[in-house]
Amino acid sequence: MKPNFSHKTVEASQVTISELMLPSHSNFSGKIHGGYILSLLDQIAFACASKHSGAYCVTASVDTVDFLNPIEIGELVTMKASVNYVGRSSMVVGIRVESENIQSGYVKHCNSSYFTMVAKNEDGKTTQVPGLILKNEKEVHRFLKAIKRMESKKERKQSNTRLDLSSEESLNKLSDYNIKIDF
Repeated sequence: MKPNFSHKTVEASQVTISELMLPSHSNFSGKIHGGYILSLLDQIAFACASKHSGAYCVTASVDTVDFLNPIEIGELVTMKASVNYVGRSSMVVGIRVESENIQSGYVKHCNSSYFTMVAKNEDGKTTQVPGLILKNEKEVHRFLKAIKRMESKKERKQSNTRLDLSSEESLNKLSDYNIKIDF
């Protein structure tokens, strides 16, 4: 039976993992494959959300995956995850990815990502998660930024109306792009 906490600190569910990047993790250009990093991101998001909720968690969405710097074979990748936001059954897990050249000690920021995770009960239904205790300005800032990203996402969904391809206005919007319409 899972413990019943009404609220948990951000620190209580933080997870950090480190892994040495091997040649088997690389793509055709000799850099670490983005898909491999995404797989690790999903794993740490699951661990962090499950630790916070005390429940099995599934990935509902992945927001903002910007690959800022390439990761090289032989570098040590460290991912740090924390719950930035909680709703009734959902959590936004923020993850920072850094890679370190273990010979020189040089560390670079490679990625920051945000995963929305949903807690499930034994029957596969959503289940309530503990609230979040925010203990400093950084945690409040992350919570507010998560709210802002969710609001922006709602606005984008509402503005995604079906375009009328027969209208001249819609087709004129395409004139600045490197395309050819052939139908």
